[in-house]
Amino acid sequence: MESKHKLGLIGKNISYSFSKNYFEQKFKKKNLTEYSYEIFDIQEIEEIERIFSDTNIFGLNVTIPYKEKVIQYLDELSDEAEKIGAVNCIAIVDGKRKGYNTDAFGFEKTLAAHQKSHHQSALILGDGGAAKAVQYVLNKRQIPFKTISRKSELNFDNIDAHIVSEHTLIIHCTPVGTFPNVEDCVRFPFEALTKQHLVIDLIYNPECTQFLIKAAENGAKTVNGLYMLEQQAEKAWEIWSFQKK
Repeated sequence: MESKHKLGLIGKNISYSFSKNYFEQKFKKKNLTEYSYEIFDIQEIEEIERIFSDTNIFGLNVTIPYKEKVIQYLDELSDEAEKIGAVNCIAIVDGKRKGYNTDAFGFEKTLAAHQKSHHQSALILGDGGAAKAVQYVLNKRQIPFKTISRKSELNFDNIDAHIVSEHTLIIHCTPVGTFPNVEDCVRFPFEALTKQHLVIDLIYNPECTQFLIKAAENGAKTVNGLYMLEQQAEKAWEIWSFQKK
């Protein structure tokens, strides 16, 4: 029997995703037998129109690489999603599609749990949708930061030990090192890390990326992306539940 209330995840090469199991467990606990969660692994963003044509879908998560591209298909954005310029959660009510960003909520919860008083300036590695949510949170908390990407002035080829020593909060927002490519790692002067550094990797699969392993070997405190993922998922559920009432 086809489910009356559908949720799902839109992304590319996302068979490893945590979301399906997470929400299916939630349905079980709450005895929501008419709910289902599907993985929509699409090669091009245009395929989203086919997904939206299913009138039983009332909510979607969005992951790499569509957090920015999906915006053009939406009718409305929450304040955060508009300011961030990236969407990872969609609620569909009466055919209207509204985009939210719950990554910011999840990252802020993670940061609040681990940040110490000496973590006063940050390096953000990457410039995609997740990095934009991190930038939003750092701005909100008045933490100055520099962004490092392949194309930025400060990039993976010229980042040096001096810059790393000056920024005690490092947030890795690129997909490099995600399952199944677990041996991959961005170029980074790990030797400049100390026990004063907090290194957060937004990847959750594997639990310990090469980036975190190398950071820990140099004394840094390390945190992966699982808590952020759980928190953003809970926030998404709150949004969808509110819309369903």
